[in-house]
Amino acid sequence: RDFAAEFLFCATMVGLHLSRLAEALILYSTAEFGFIELDDAYSTGSSLMPQKKNPDPLELTRAKSAKLIGLLSGLLAMLKALPSAYDKDLQEDKPPVFEAADTLEILLPVMSGALATLQVRADRMRAAVDVQMLATDLADYLVERGVPFREAHGAAGRAVKRSKELGVVLDDLALAEWQAIHPVFGDDVFQVFDVERSLARRSALGGTAPQAVREQLALAKRVINQQSEIQNLESKEVNDERTMS
Repeated sequence: RDFAAEFLFCATMVGLHLSRLAEALILYSTAEFGFIELDDAYSTGSSLMPQKKNPDPLELTRAKSAKLIGLLSGLLAMLKALPSAYDKDLQEDKPPVFEAADTLEILLPVMSGALATLQVRADRMRAAVDVQMLATDLADYLVERGVPFREAHGAAGRAVKRSKELGVVLDDLALAEWQAIHPVFGDDVFQVFDVERSLARRSALGGTAPQAVREQLALAKRVINQQSEIQNLESKEVNDERTMS
C-alpha cells in the first residue's frame, strides 16, 4: 500500500502548505497588521460583535490540515506491523485515501477563491517597513569593503544596540556614531536604508528583487499550465478509450 501512503503524504503536504498560507493571511488580516482584507464571500460576521470580520474559511483550512496529518498517521500505524502478505487490515486503506481526496476537493477551491478576491493594502505594508529590518544590509556594506563577515555582523549588532540606547532609528544615527562603531562606515552608509535598493540587490533565484519575483511567478504559472495540459491529455485518452470500447 505504498501508493496509498504516498498519496496521503502528498495530500498532507498540500494541507500543511495551505495551513501555513491560511495562518499568514489570518495574521495579516488582523487590525494590528491590516495588510490584506478578505472578500465578504470568504469571511463571516460575529454573532455578538458587529465590527468583526471572521476569516472562517481560512481557520477551517488550517484545521483541516490536522485532519490530513491524522489520516496519514493512521494509515502508517496500520501498516507498520503487518507481515509481508495480504491481511484484512488493508481494507482500512480506502477510507483515509477517499477522505483525504474529498478534503482537498473542498479546500483547494476555497483557498483559490480567497486569494483571488482578497484586497492587498500596499500602503499599510509600506508603512510597516522599519529600517531595523535592513540591519543585515549594514553587515553586507562592511563585507563589500573588505571587513570579515563575523566582524561586520558584530558591528551591525552594535549599531542596532546604540540606536536603541539613544532612542532613535538606525538611519538617524550621526556619522560620528557610525564611525565610532566601525571606522569603515562612511557617509554613504545611509544609502543602505533604501528599501527598494535592498530588495533589488537580492536578484538570485528565489530572491526579493522585483525581476526575480516576476521570474518565480512566471515559472509557477508555466508549471501549472503544464500540469493542466497533462491532465487534459490524460482525460482525453481515457474518454477515447471508453468511446472505442
